[in-house]
Amino acid sequence: MATSYSVVRAFSKRYTPSFLSPLLLSFNVCNLSFFPSSSSSVALSSEAKKSPARACSSLSASATTMSFSSSYEKELSVAKKAASLAAKLCQAVQFELLQSDVQSKLDKSPVTIADYGSQALVSFVLERELPSESFSLVAEEDSGDLRKDSARETLERITKLVNETIALDGSYVIPPLTAEDVLAAIDRGKSEGGPYGRHWVLDPIDGTKGFLRGDQYAIALALLDEGRVVVGVLGCPNLPLVPINTVDKLAVDSARGCLFSARIGAGTHMESLDGSQTQKVHVSATENPAEASFFESFEAAHSMHDLSKNIAQKLGVQAPPVRIDSQAKYGALSRGDGAFYLRIAHRGYREKIWDHAAGFIVVTEAGGVVTDAAGNALDFSRGRYLDVDTGIIVTNAKLMPLLLNAVQAAIRESQSAASL
Repeated sequence: MATSYSVVRAFSKRYTPSFLSPLLLSFNVCNLSFFPSSSSSVALSSEAKKSPARACSSLSASATTMSFSSSYEKELSVAKKAASLAAKLCQAVQFELLQSDVQSKLDKSPVTIADYGSQALVSFVLERELPSESFSLVAEEDSGDLRKDSARETLERITKLVNETIALDGSYVIPPLTAEDVLAAIDRGKSEGGPYGRHWVLDPIDGTKGFLRGDQYAIALALLDEGRVVVGVLGCPNLPLVPINTVDKLAVDSARGCLFSARIGAGTHMESLDGSQTQKVHVSATENPAEASFFESFEAAHSMHDLSKNIAQKLGVQAPPVRIDSQAKYGALSRGDGAFYLRIAHRGYREKIWDHAAGFIVVTEAGGVVTDAAGNALDFSRGRYLDVDTGIIVTNAKLMPLLLNAVQAAIRESQSAASL
């Protein structure tokens, strides 16, 4: 099996996005069959028809598509519940949060009480609602700092918030969780992930700086099955229900709180956090870059804004970038608020799978395409880290070839300038 798996992975990497950008090939290591995801419904180009990848992808497409369309329904429902509960806790905390609540992590990003509470809640819901499954959670936090004597008050507050959120929900008639229960729930996120079996992937608060500013953040939860993202949920408490096509609309006092959910083969849906106004969403159909708007990270430390500006100029983009924190960008892009998203990280930075897994399937099930800057498919099967070539690019199938050309040209120019 190990040899066959290596062959399949090598074939997949060789024949995926560079010339099959609309076709996101995946594989099933149990029966070694290839199949297209729902985002692959775009007609293949004549070049793709000549590819052996087409023949392989047709081996079991019908059976696999049918299987996926009816699979993971329960997992998606549970993921939505977990993310919604975590969002309620985060909403309760956000405007009360003081700087003294913030600690420092090794990667220098802030972490808050809501981070720990969100992770504890999601872990609690997943394990309670899916008790028959072997539980594996790859998550950002662990309880190390909370177990220190100096963190006793912080732990008490987290425990209180978690219990209040569970009680207000009313779904679970249980005794209050103890501090040790909360610590144990947090530490269930220590899994390393990998290519085999099922692994939940969680960022309890993606966009912590945005959270502290009162801006955008997301509870990002995804499910991997044999290394493939099959379920994803983004809880975005501060994202308006209306499109945010311009920077000004971020300040509009409109209804806020979106929940994006995607299941492989079933598309992407958006609803309000209270469960109303559900609708199926789709990425922008924009073909002309001059008419496109795009997203990038709010923080310059997270993405190279100057390089993104150069890329936009090469494409002839007229609109200024929309800069917001977190995977809320993936959610906004999935409903067509913008045409593409650029994340060109600084040299030496390694992406983590929890920063992209949920957003990845939310966009691809909405008809989008996600690759690294070289046009390679993202590989979530290699553990906690997501190793990519230079950056991550998200757009529709029509714009991807133009965007890749502009990105690669801008990167070459940047590298040449740096070598002078």
